Amino acid sequence: MNDETFNLELRKFLKHFGVTAQREIEQAVAQGRASGRLKGSETLKARAVLSIEGLGTLATIDGDIHLE
Repeated sequence: MNDETFNLELRKFLKHFGVTAQREIEQAVAQGRASGRLKGSETLKARAVLSIEGLGTLATIDGDIHLE
């Protein structure tokens, strides 16, 4: 295993995940507000699950996203 390659690939994956996740959450909140399901003052419960094929679930991260 090449540690430098692994580190670069891991960082690339995490950057892609972060950008994609933020965009998806922003779009979901905008749609929720447009449809009236969200007022814009809620605190949303969020969960991200990290799993890797062959290794299983490695981490589950729970958090709150405050809209106001």
